[in-house]
Amino acid sequence: MPHLPSINPATGEVVGEVPITPATEVQAAVDRARKAQPAWNDLGLDGRATVLKRAAAILNERAAAHGELITREMGKPLREGLAEARSLGESLAREVDEMVEALEPEVLEDGVGRSTVYHDPLGVVGAITPWNFPMSMPSWMVLPALVAGNSVILKPSEETPLCGQAYADALNEVLPAGVLTVVHGADDQGKALVQSNVDMIAFTGSREVGKHILRESSGTLKRVVLELGGKDPMIVLDDADIEKAATFAAFNSFRNCGQVCVSTERIFVLDSIADEFEAALSGLAAAMTVGNGLDDVDVGPMVNAGQRDHVLAQVDAAVASGAIVLTGGRGHHDNFVTPTVLTGVTEAMEIGHIETFGPVACVTRVSSDDEAVQRANDTHFGLGAVVFGGDEARTSAVARRLTAGMIGVNRGVGGVVGTPWVGARESGFGFHKSKDGHRQFTQTRVLTRSL
Repeated sequence: MPHLPSINPATGEVVGEVPITPATEVQAAVDRARKAQPAWNDLGLDGRATVLKRAAAILNERAAAHGELITREMGKPLREGLAEARSLGESLAREVDEMVEALEPEVLEDGVGRSTVYHDPLGVVGAITPWNFPMSMPSWMVLPALVAGNSVILKPSEETPLCGQAYADALNEVLPAGVLTVVHGADDQGKALVQSNVDMIAFTGSREVGKHILRESSGTLKRVVLELGGKDPMIVLDDADIEKAATFAAFNSFRNCGQVCVSTERIFVLDSIADEFEAALSGLAAAMTVGNGLDDVDVGPMVNAGQRDHVLAQVDAAVASGAIVLTGGRGHHDNFVTPTVLTGVTEAMEIGHIETFGPVACVTRVSSDDEAVQRANDTHFGLGAVVFGGDEARTSAVARRLTAGMIGVNRGVGGVVGTPWVGARESGFGFHKSKDGHRQFTQTRVLTRSL
């Protein structure tokens, strides 16, 4: 059987390998998962929650090893890999409890009848997960599907198969056989899973692949949840705390080497403060260290050479079209890209409208709040957006005019516990987290009796 090697993007060394699942065998894996699902469902909501909570101790015990694996396999700095790995076990019990609460039956009466709203399993869920958060993203899809009583087929990214397998291995130590299955491979295996008779596909990745999944799923009207990235804007108003705004812009443009779906990719700054903001952001970017994530660095490598080439091609094309490099733009080598700040970026440039997914901050000067909002909304995407300003009413008014699923005011886009992770426009179809997000992994049934 052929194997899929996992390559450390910082060194080019082979981290490990997994057996590739022949695409012709994916449907058989789905069939086995379907046979295992009824017994898992029969445990009931509380029974399934009890089983899954046992995995928390396993994930906590392995957090250090998992964190290092994340760094070796996809490149992010070790402290970020450890934070991702530790969050899995630390939050599992709380998240399971949230899911149980969301899926409990609801009773409604109107004086004539009594309706009970049930949230039942769909059957078999296919989860296709990305490489940039190679353990937390599987958890976002696998955990709510399992709590709901589904069995799951997980296809982790071919860039990070070891992380996906390690996460599944931890859960499978407590799960009944056949409830969670991993298939490994690339496009052929993903397409086979979408074309199989699974009842739902949950996917995080590119907009183009998401559209393909939506088309392929239409024949049988599979349930689909898609999180498709973005081209997130940041607006800096002229009464903003410039140091705070620049610090956030540097963090959110360059963390995980810019390989985050809600990275800040377009920054619109009011003219009167643009010089000061650009100087602050450029200074922060220039001070960042780049290298192997296992060392004490701020920025690791791009995940592979293809992603590196995409980023550098966008930068070169922007500069050729008139953008100015304030810092960075040189010193790139192997899969390492120097944090780069560009100014004078326009929507006509590819980097102004196509997702970069790399360590590049693009600054555009604007003359008014209205222009900032218009240009921020001039995109097919709509995942997140951020506004920095001093006056609360003005900043909130600008934020409410932005076409995005999640908007941060003087902070990032992540909401408080219980809020959905949701995109607008072509950044999403359905959403994760929250009661409504958890319920997307279920079939709603309404049973009504007369009073």
